[in-house]
Amino acid sequence: MAGPGGGPSRRSHTKSRKGCKTCKRRHIRCDESYPQCRNCTKHQVRCDYMDNPVFGDDGPRLSGQANLLWTPEIERNVDLWQHTSHFPFPDLQISPQPQWQTFSKIDLRLVYHLASVCWEMQQSRTSKLTIWTQLMPRFLSVAASQPFVMHAILAFSANHIAWIAQSTETRNIAFHHGGVAMKGLHEAIGTFSKANADAVLAASLLLSWQSTDWRGWASLMTGTKTVLSAMQAWGHESVLTELISQQGIPASQTFTNDETNVSAELCQEHLAILQRIQSALQRLQPYLATCEQESRWIDQLSGYIQRLRTSNSPQSSEEQFTQLYALRKWLFWVPVTLLSSRKGDIFTLLVLSHFYSAALALEPLFSHIGTPFLSNIALPPLEELIQIINTVQSSSNFTSMTQAAAAMMEFPRETLTMYRSQRDWHRQQALSVQSVHENTFNNGIEMLNLELGNHIAEYGYNQSLSPAFAPSPLHLSPPMLPCTAPRSPYLEVPRSGAEIFGYSSAGSNFSTPMVSPAMPSPAFKQEEDSSYNFNVPFAYSSGGFVTPTAVPLWT
Repeated sequence: MAGPGGGPSRRSHTKSRKGCKTCKRRHIRCDESYPQCRNCTKHQVRCDYMDNPVFGDDGPRLSGQANLLWTPEIERNVDLWQHTSHFPFPDLQISPQPQWQTFSKIDLRLVYHLASVCWEMQQSRTSKLTIWTQLMPRFLSVAASQPFVMHAILAFSANHIAWIAQSTETRNIAFHHGGVAMKGLHEAIGTFSKANADAVLAASLLLSWQSTDWRGWASLMTGTKTVLSAMQAWGHESVLTELISQQGIPASQTFTNDETNVSAELCQEHLAILQRIQSALQRLQPYLATCEQESRWIDQLSGYIQRLRTSNSPQSSEEQFTQLYALRKWLFWVPVTLLSSRKGDIFTLLVLSHFYSAALALEPLFSHIGTPFLSNIALPPLEELIQIINTVQSSSNFTSMTQAAAAMMEFPRETLTMYRSQRDWHRQQALSVQSVHENTFNNGIEMLNLELGNHIAEYGYNQSLSPAFAPSPLHLSPPMLPCTAPRSPYLEVPRSGAEIFGYSSAGSNFSTPMVSPAMPSPAFKQEEDSSYNFNVPFAYSSGGFVTPTAVPLWT
């Protein structure tokens, strides 16, 4: 049928009457998925659905079902929590507690996921071997009176679950909560005071952990540095005192996108560092013959180091961020995954020690961002691991194989010693030139609020908030090592057959979340299973994140 003027007929289509403004402006069909449509997600642009989300009783409306790793046991526990308002994990000692009765079931699932992980690590006394499980209960206490902190926590939980389940819908839940948290942080900075300092610090760190782009991370770290400076006078009164002491951001750190030309001599030094890391990983591999999970993760780390060796040296801070992104992502997720399945096995501790020490060793290659981006988060767990393995090695109740494995700690120990020496020297240099003016803090807060406001206006609340979903940022030459399996766009996760190296399993207490900040439940009985004790001076118990026979979640 001819169209007007005798031309070809126009293909009919159905208008999207409730589509987002961005799609309407671009004259394309909007799929109306929440909390942001797929077109905006694809093109990395702001979706106005983030400003006016449509919620039901259980959180944001999604175009598909979010995979929150629900199991019958988890659903029963969350339902009980919702009806009784009794927090399921009282041992975490969250005080004050949020008003759980105001939370949706989805939000309770998200909180339950993180609380389950933290409880598991606490019971096995391995909380200090991870970056975040020891801190999360304190963040939850702060969130009791600051909703924007709770949204940052929910975003973090959704990101972790999405990393496990490889779910776009779960990622969208994280986007939503991250956006609300960013907006709340922006408002809190505008009224900054001693009363909300802990909340601003907690949200800044939580969101910086989830940043996927340089500019967003730099803005949040600038804010963190400013807040830490402001809290020096009353830091001892903060519930985050230990965290404040760990965040040793150098006074000279400016978080600008500086560029540096790497000389040939410096390039050779960097290659020597990478070769040292690679050699340490190769020496470790023979000891992991019976530890498939650990062996595969060391393979992943070795391949990453090899790609760094064959890539060009990063010239700017943004390029450094891009190259380090994958390793930082692993530092957040891999320790929890391995510890949940092996509970203090000596070989698991060895593998984690090499991950953390690799992060410290790489700092000289990434001088613009290395300290706050990697070292500050990797140093505390590495120190704890070395202390534990030193105790293990001095015991007389171990097999010769275990003693030999413990001897493989040479690389982590040397790396820690070198890092401490360099850090102390730099601190002495910084103290000799440091000058603080009375108006530094006020100017810093004003600049931070302006920067966050500009960032939100240009990019929206939902950008750079998910460490689990940005494509692999290391666009380098392919590794020399053979690669036999297709790579996930989310993260290269080693797995084989029906094994799942994350939180899953029908009997696992850690598997599924959704969206909403409030709800409770009584204490639940946790299962116990055999522990990998090796007479280490702490007890290991099992909650069971991983079940080897679980249905695989990765595709």
